[in-house]
Amino acid sequence: MISSLSLPRILRVGGGAVGELGDVVAELGLRRPLLVTDAFLAGTGAAERLMATLGDAGARPRLFVGTVPDPTTDSLGAGLTVLREHGADSVIGFGGGSPVDTAKALGLLGVQGGRMRDYKAPHTNLGPALPVIAVPTTAGSGSEATQFTIITDSATDEKMLCSGPAFLPVAAVVDFELTLSMPSRLTADTGIDALTHAVEAYVSRKSNPFSDSLALNAIRAIGQHLRRVYAYGADTEAREAMMPAATQAGIVFSNSSVALVHGMSRPIGAHFHVAHGLSNAMLFPAVTAFSVPAAESRYADCARALGAATDGDSDAMAADRLVEALRALCKDLEVPTPKPTASTRTTGSACRPSWPSRRSRPDPPPTTPSYPPRTRSRTSTRRSTPDTRRVRNVMAATARFIRTTR
Repeated sequence: MISSLSLPRILRVGGGAVGELGDVVAELGLRRPLLVTDAFLAGTGAAERLMATLGDAGARPRLFVGTVPDPTTDSLGAGLTVLREHGADSVIGFGGGSPVDTAKALGLLGVQGGRMRDYKAPHTNLGPALPVIAVPTTAGSGSEATQFTIITDSATDEKMLCSGPAFLPVAAVVDFELTLSMPSRLTADTGIDALTHAVEAYVSRKSNPFSDSLALNAIRAIGQHLRRVYAYGADTEAREAMMPAATQAGIVFSNSSVALVHGMSRPIGAHFHVAHGLSNAMLFPAVTAFSVPAAESRYADCARALGAATDGDSDAMAADRLVEALRALCKDLEVPTPKPTASTRTTGSACRPSWPSRRSRPDPPPTTPSYPPRTRSRTSTRRSTPDTRRVRNVMAATARFIRTTR
């Protein structure tokens, strides 16, 4: 099997790495970067410190602080204006997944123009685009190492996946010290997001030996350290382990794929503005339990890497223990379930617990190990279990969410 692999050209990883951002820009021969971040990081002074670092290295940067959580097509307009006024030759995404995804979109639109929906999957974007440098401040999205960006279409609420080498950062500066002030809720959600990336990439039908080794390393590190950083955010040893694990998980799914958890979480995020990591976390245990029969040995490997099972456990036992461990992790990290959200979103109108029409129903990614049934058939051979019923209930809740917002 031949695998096609793509990684950032430059990776600077470790405490204090952000101080070398100016050197990275200079090494790439860039002089007029647009630093893309959000109002929070601008308010803390972190963005201005980066601007000073860039200036000290001889660059002439410009700052844009107008990114929004889960970026939309409407939010890109102001950034494009600033990018063109500055004559930017590069874009730096500084923040969580949203500023980095915004930077990627601006890099492409700044060169090619058009509308973001013109570049959504299944279109593969090869460029040209401005070079993007990613400086993540959360240990979760892995966007600093992926050839994807996700932008919500403001007109339709569709969460558009846009992919291709044009979106792969040329460089990533991964400094765990930027995560020390993350609040516990964000720490939990982004950490489970990274774990989801690693597990789904490992069980994906597109998995490969390169991605497999990094996936298991990421699962192992996250399993050992996520609870620690949630309980005590200033645990520098645990933060230092989580940051590269999240980047590894990003490399992994960028070079294999994600699966059903992400396929189901995107409509929740798009229609109800639930944070991406949180929607993944809510779905992760139940969807994993549903998918285990289709890739039992692969899920068993994940359980052993996570520390939930031993080499002496059978694959069936290990896979079951993975599901139990994910439930325990979500409980310990106080992850809410979709049920309270569904009840608060339900209106007086009756909604049948079924998917919307086939045209509007999101399909699971083709790389997922197991597909939810489109209909309940009398001849179906899939055994109904509490977990399969839980997945169907979550799918039905997603459909109800979508209908009540139309």
